[in-house]
Amino acid sequence: MPLAKSKTKPKPNNFTLSFEAIGTQWTVEFFDTAESEKKIEKMILQRIETFDKNYSRFRTDSLVTKMSQTAGKYTLPADAKPMMDMYEELYQISQGLMTPLIGQALSDAGYDASYSFRPKKVTSPPSWDEAMNYNFPVLNLKKPFLLDFGALGKGYLVDILGELLTAVCDGFIINAGGDILAKNGAVEVALENPNDTTEAIGIATINGQAICGSAGNRRAWAGYSHILNPKNLSSPQHIAAVWVVAKNTMLADALTTALYFVDVQGLHKRYNFDYAMLKTDGSLVYSSNFPATFFNPENV
Repeated sequence: MPLAKSKTKPKPNNFTLSFEAIGTQWTVEFFDTAESEKKIEKMILQRIETFDKNYSRFRTDSLVTKMSQTAGKYTLPADAKPMMDMYEELYQISQGLMTPLIGQALSDAGYDASYSFRPKKVTSPPSWDEAMNYNFPVLNLKKPFLLDFGALGKGYLVDILGELLTAVCDGFIINAGGDILAKNGAVEVALENPNDTTEAIGIATINGQAICGSAGNRRAWAGYSHILNPKNLSSPQHIAAVWVVAKNTMLADALTTALYFVDVQGLHKRYNFDYAMLKTDGSLVYSSNFPATFFNPENV
């Protein structure tokens, strides 16, 4: 995952929180806030808990788990709309390759609630129209299906927390397992070499932006990774790592998955973002405005 190092000078009312939530490590830096550390920590953890209880496929008490057990019409929480709308859009752009219906396939491949990483028989998910009708706030599941919001959910949660923090501090840096959002505070991000996790291939610097990365090396087992093609039921092997810088973390997070399935030009027709991709053949490609300095880009 990217490593973040703040370049912002300390202020009297700055502090940092570190905790684990939704299966990853979080670090949140606050700049010039009048609120107490305890109050902000409580606000953050409560909001994460609400989000997790709605959208986690790893919890037995979540809304997503309930949907996997019982078909029918569900009134979605208000914060579901940005996620569902983006999934619907990316589903169309990717011709069905990026889908929230991948949950059961991922679980059967071994990325299940117990993190067994022991594959069972994996079957392709249904199409969007076969499985459900969506007209916010109503989601009508024609059959029980296990939804997965992992391709953009963590990034979206970072944005939600960013909105909360904007009201209580002048700036912040949120790092949720490599999904990073910075406001009024520059942050340097080491771009981890997936072929040698003790090294970085470059350093990116963001401020007022988000950066997310995705690589198959961190969570890989039995030929699978956390990214799964719903049609051929294999994990893409042509990209070793990808990073995206965008205006918000949900978009950056979503595009780190979408780039495994859709060419850059196709995504640039709809979204404004910068990217860097390390191919498995060792080649590195990146947009001209990607805010990073690379070490030996010809020989990664």
